[in-house]
Amino acid sequence: MIFVLVAVAVLALLVGVHRYVWRRLVGDTTAPGSALRRAGTVAAWLLPLLSIGALVSGRAGAPFRLQQTLAWPGFLWLAALLYLTLALLVGEAVRLVLRWVLARRAVDGGTAGGVGTAAGSDAAEIGSYPAEAPASGTPAAPATLVVEAPAPPSAATHPSRRLFVARAVGGAAAVAGLGTVGYGTYGVLRGPRVKRVTVPLAKLPRSAHGFRIAVVSDIHLGPVLGRAHTQRIVDTINRTQPDLIAVVGDLVDGTVADLGPAAEPLAGLTARHGAFFVTGNHEYFSGAAQWVGHVRELGLHPLENARVEMDGFDLAGVNDIAGESEGQGPDFERALGDRDRTRASVLLAHQPVVIDDAVAHGVDLQLSGHTHGGQLWPGNYLAELANPTVAGLERYGDTQLYVSRGAGAWGPPVRVGAPSDITVVQLASRQA
Repeated sequence: MIFVLVAVAVLALLVGVHRYVWRRLVGDTTAPGSALRRAGTVAAWLLPLLSIGALVSGRAGAPFRLQQTLAWPGFLWLAALLYLTLALLVGEAVRLVLRWVLARRAVDGGTAGGVGTAAGSDAAEIGSYPAEAPASGTPAAPATLVVEAPAPPSAATHPSRRLFVARAVGGAAAVAGLGTVGYGTYGVLRGPRVKRVTVPLAKLPRSAHGFRIAVVSDIHLGPVLGRAHTQRIVDTINRTQPDLIAVVGDLVDGTVADLGPAAEPLAGLTARHGAFFVTGNHEYFSGAAQWVGHVRELGLHPLENARVEMDGFDLAGVNDIAGESEGQGPDFERALGDRDRTRASVLLAHQPVVIDDAVAHGVDLQLSGHTHGGQLWPGNYLAELANPTVAGLERYGDTQLYVSRGAGAWGPPVRVGAPSDITVVQLASRQA
């Protein structure tokens, strides 16, 4: 029942937002029956339908080609709707200011003719009085007909001024909103930039000082981001010449049958100690077992609630909490329970929310993703409500948590205020 109520509320909100955007960008700026009005109205119906199709086609098992056809316009419209709405809301204040300025100019421009207007009004007022009765025997003067001109529309409501304000504000909002989406799309398609972070670990021996881990998360291969996206990421990682590569979940949004070719460039990852992989929540929407097997074939080492001993520290990985629905959730005791706690430990876990378990098991550093840094501002404020850390490095007791913003994007291939990244984490020994 609660799900139904939430769904109805969300649907009502989307309908209201689309109605508002249509009114400000189409209804207020075009003439009834015009070609532009008809085109804008068709778009107002078609674009949300494409968005719904993009959201549900994958889960519904639609052919991958259809998913790709729906994804680009459908997902981009969701981002455009967000920023058009925000720009138009800001424009409401601009609209009031413009109307006030135009009204003042109209009043000031009419002052010069005000005297003549007043004189004419006096004459009209005098002429409108009934003539005095003439003296006896004197012919009556002919009556004068006075017709008062209708008052002109006020400056604030003059049709031409309203149309000018509507088009000026609507045009500026369209440029700002669509420009933001365009720039955010370019940032995703360009590929992630490299960040470098140094993390001191108290238990790390001098022999492991300077060990570099390339952390990449949330690649999100799917109907929008494909093989070229993977190749850009692989090339960027290899240029950093890391000692180890950590792929911390949400690699894909689709099945191995559809996205296997898009993931093939991962076989080209090179690092002295190899590349490791843990599942994210989206793997469990896409056939986690099949993907674990496939990344193993590509040369990555899946850590399914498992641990390996590196030179100077333990590297552990746990399944994502979404796997609990399949009986494959995180098992910290299996991954970390019997280890030597005098050794430093690094944990790969997709979601930052498991940090309390990491602290309880004496983990020195947890590497995570999942949040996308919010991906679309102001989404970062919502991400803060659900995650202890949205991006960057923070400390929880004796455990440090680093959260990557991710290398791809989910849904709209757009990032605003949360640029994609690949992070090279350099471990530092306090004994060095």
